[in-house]
Amino acid sequence: MTNNDNSKSSKTAPSERLSQVAGHVAPRKRRSARAKDELPADYSDILGQLESLKTIASTPDTKNKGYVRQKQAGKLWVRERVLELLDEGSFREVGSVSGTVQWKKLEGTKEEPESYIPSNNVQGFGTLRGRRVVFTADDFSIRAGHADGALMEKTIYMEKLAIALKLPIIKLVDGSSGGGSVTTIKTAGYSYIPPMPSFKHVAEQLNLGIPNLGAVLGPAIGLGAARVVACHFSVMAADVGSLFNAGPKVVAGATFEEGLSFTDLGGPSMHCTNGTIDNLAANEQECFEQLRTVLSYLPNSGASLPPIIPSDDPVDRPCEELRTIIPRRKARMYDPRKIIAAVVDVGSWFEIGALWGTTAIVGLARLAGRPVGIISLNCEVNAGALDAAGSQKITRHLKFCDSFNIPILQFVDVPGYAIGTNAERTATMRHGIALATTYFSTTTPVFSVVTRRVYGVAGGIMLDCRDPRMRVAWPSGEWGSLPLDGGIEVGHAAELRAIKDDDKRMARYKELEEEYTRLMNPVRTANAFGVEEIIDPALTRQIAVEWLKHVYDELLPSRLLDRANGKIHPIFY
Repeated sequence: MTNNDNSKSSKTAPSERLSQVAGHVAPRKRRSARAKDELPADYSDILGQLESLKTIASTPDTKNKGYVRQKQAGKLWVRERVLELLDEGSFREVGSVSGTVQWKKLEGTKEEPESYIPSNNVQGFGTLRGRRVVFTADDFSIRAGHADGALMEKTIYMEKLAIALKLPIIKLVDGSSGGGSVTTIKTAGYSYIPPMPSFKHVAEQLNLGIPNLGAVLGPAIGLGAARVVACHFSVMAADVGSLFNAGPKVVAGATFEEGLSFTDLGGPSMHCTNGTIDNLAANEQECFEQLRTVLSYLPNSGASLPPIIPSDDPVDRPCEELRTIIPRRKARMYDPRKIIAAVVDVGSWFEIGALWGTTAIVGLARLAGRPVGIISLNCEVNAGALDAAGSQKITRHLKFCDSFNIPILQFVDVPGYAIGTNAERTATMRHGIALATTYFSTTTPVFSVVTRRVYGVAGGIMLDCRDPRMRVAWPSGEWGSLPLDGGIEVGHAAELRAIKDDDKRMARYKELEEEYTRLMNPVRTANAFGVEEIIDPALTRQIAVEWLKHVYDELLPSRLLDRANGKIHPIFY
């Protein structure tokens, strides 16, 4: 009997276990009440919520007052800007659903967004002519672009990302002050000391040579103004751009200047002519093109070489027109931009700051496809005498090129620092010495071409800033402590004053002038090795290309190592 029971138990046990396993595996019918709470296995509910919010953010509300105001002002909407700036299909947003959401509770644990105000700063990745960048773009249609309308962590994250990934950062600024309006105090229930957590990272980017490029595409006020001015390069749209520390209403209450428009207070005629903003563009599209162009000369960071591109312009192309560009009459002027355009690769010259500091000309160009910084004096403005603004402009450009490992080619025709009461009033010597210390504290290679005059402290600073000097002179060169005009009167004052007869005094002056002119023959300086080489101006391009090729092949790689090892520390601001 017992044996039979045991036999039966052994036969049924496997069946019972199989039945138990099948019960666990096989789907069971659930009560209909629980079916309502069941969440989809593919997370389509969450993905659906994300898609809904993204659709709201990327679709303009044509009835929204902010959007209507944006269009009435002739400005692009923020996402239109992003798509126009970046290469087609390259936009990848970061923080795409950040903003303020009101949620509607549904059955069980389900919910859906009921209303959504996106963050008023669109940020992410993209490419400019194939170069990957990060970017931020203000949305003026939401709270007039006030910084408190965006999530602070989001903006700081993008600043950090540029450093961590060594990627250029583009800033499209169309926003108001950092703290927003006073209604923020009412919303929060308290006031606050203004924080500035992002500028630590901005300063680090600038000195690391991570390109910071900004465009003013609307009113940039307070923090908005600071963000774009704290860039390596900035450009303002002439039709919609303006920049100021505080808007017209605040100004009226503080300084009693009433009735000011945005343009009156800080439009292009103000800030593109005083050096606050580097360049002027006709419109937003031209701003974008300038940003693309400037980036094409720059590395992703100071840890890399500037990008080299193929060039069809022959290295040995003679510049025969340069033989006659400097007039034999010393009082006559010439166009220095024609010299630059003749020497550099055809179509590669890009000027920076053309509307301010006009005694100096600076910009970027290429020689045999290699980026090079350009510095020139402008004899058509104040005879080329270096004034305060011109000194500031060259100082900034020297630091710019030093930050990006860009060698400098400079065309020197300087009669000295500007003189007179206006020069003294504007602190010409103060800014001139700041220029001098920048020449001697930066380390990027410099090659100088003396096209005509080199006089005084200003001339000595420009040509003695590197040891050994890399320079050549044209046969039109003249140099000394003082120009002959005025110099003869100073050096021979007693002799000339002793001659009472005007005709005899003038005749003696002519004798002295002829004698000094003969002695100032540049060949005599070359005989004494006071100038290393006087060249045929037609060969300037060929000589400059040979120098630049050697710099890129031999010197810049060593410079990158020195920078990585902490031996050199470029400082932009």
